[in-house]
Parts: sequence; C-alpha cells; structure tokens
Amino acid sequence: MKIAIIGLGKMGHQFVVRLSGDNNEVIVFDRDPELVEAAVSAGGLAAISREDVISKFGSETVVIWLMIPSAAVEEEIKAWKTLLSPGSILIDGGNSDFRLSRDRATNLAETNVDFLDVGVSGGILGLKNGFSIMIGGNKPVAEKIDPVLKSLAKPSGDYKYVGPSGSGHFVKMVHNAIEYGLMESLAEGYNLLKDGPYPDLDLAAIAEVWQHGSIVQSSLNSLAHEIFTEDQSLDNVDGVVAESGETRWSLEIAREHSVDLPAIEASYGVRLKSQQGQISYGTKFLAALRNKFGGHNINPTAP
Repeated sequence: MKIAIIGLGKMGHQFVVRLSGDNNEVIVFDRDPELVEAAVSAGGLAAISREDVISKFGSETVVIWLMIPSAAVEEEIKAWKTLLSPGSILIDGGNSDFRLSRDRATNLAETNVDFLDVGVSGGILGLKNGFSIMIGGNKPVAEKIDPVLKSLAKPSGDYKYVGPSGSGHFVKMVHNAIEYGLMESLAEGYNLLKDGPYPDLDLAAIAEVWQHGSIVQSSLNSLAHEIFTEDQSLDNVDGVVAESGETRWSLEIAREHSVDLPAIEASYGVRLKSQQGQISYGTKFLAALRNKFGGHNINPTAP
C-alpha cells in the first residue's frame, strides 16, 4: 500500500522502517532534512513539499499519516486541507485532544476528506514488539488502511476500530492516564524498598523475581529491571517528571462526567510537584522509566 508519513521522529521513523520492510511504498516528509535522510535510508521515498507528497500518489488514493506533536496538528491539518482532493484520507496518529479530533473530522468532511484519529502505544519498543493501535472515525475508511495497520501491529501488537471520530484519541488518552497510575505505584513501591528498613536491598534482583509469576509482572516492571541493572542509585537523574497533557485532559473529562480518578489524579499531582522542586527517588525512577519506554528526555526542563 502507498502511504505518506509526515513527521519522522522516534515513532515516525519506526513506522517507515516497519512499513517499508513489508513492501509498502512509504513517502516521507519532515522539516528536518536529517530525519528525511534517515527515513530514506530506511526505505522511504523523500518528498520536498506537501504538493510533492500528493504528486507521488499519482492516481491512487492519497493517504497521509501525521506523526507530529499535538501542538502542531491544527496548523498542519489546515495546510493539508487546501491541497487534498475529495476521498483522500488524513490520519492523526499523535496524542491529540479527542475533543479537537472530533472537530477536525467535521471540518475536513466539508471538503470530503476522510479523517481518522488513531491512538498509538508502544513507544520506542514498538518496532521490536509491534504497536497497539486504537482507531476512531468512519469504520469503512479505517478498513481501507488495514494493510498498514496489520504491518504496524506485527509481531505481537494489535489494532482495533473503537468507534466514531474522537474515540481513538479518547481511548489512548485513558490508556495514558492509566499508565500514569501504574508508573506511580511502581515508583512508590521501589522508593519504599530503597529507603525503607532494609537499605541494601538489590532492586534489580527484586524486579527480576517479580517478572516471573508475580501479580505485578508487566512491561513496565521489566523496564524497571533494566533501569536498576544499569544504575540503582539514579544519581544522574534530576527527578523532574514531565506530563504530556493526556492525563490532564482525562481528569477534565472525569470531572465533567462525575467520575472519580483518585489514583490517577494523585499520580498527576506528583509530576506537577516534581516540576516545582519536590523530587524523590520515586520521581527519579519515573523520569528514568519514561526515558526507557518513550525515549523522553531523562532530565526535562521544568515549565
């Protein structure tokens, strides 16, 4: 299948590698020429402009997949709207606010451009493990990109159509909120092991044994084992933990619908407090864990 990937950062580049390796024709476009060069080396076909992207589809349906920061999506969609012909498909695969995604679907429908909001989980480990993909929008449109979704999910990921416009990003938003709570529980537990009554416990050994048959066995705990195997002191980590916005949106929606999220709200608060200087071994662990699965800066600058 022919598809264009716009935005060639960590996730976008992985998409190019996987899709090109499965004999899809992948057109690549990014403002950073070095990222384009790397994507071409991975099998992509470079485009020099949005117009050039569209021209490379010829008579085939234009399928554009955005993998860019949420703050840049609105302007990017406006630029594509003026260029795309009716029947084209525009996909937002980033972590956008689902409320905006609903509006964008309506806006693009004015020119008969089909919009899909697609939540993608897997981080920098997605290429190895396969991505977990949540699709919102028109189901028949989602079915048109099935070959791409199937390729991105290999070898052990999965993809599912979850509902109408906005629902893909809504489900991903809730996923990330849950992720905050799970990460915080691990951080607090390992913090207690580190600073509790037995100060010389081997955290790497504990994380390893928990990965074999225990109830807390998980992908996140596996990464904890990697972190502690490399350095249990975490002295090189500032302990400031960034937040991407999705848990903040989850809490807003929860309040609107009178749904209590006490654990998730507490985990969000820990991150905000870390940005104000309240750091601990637990927040250092959180920052290290974000770096492990998402490649996020291990020492972000507090806002």
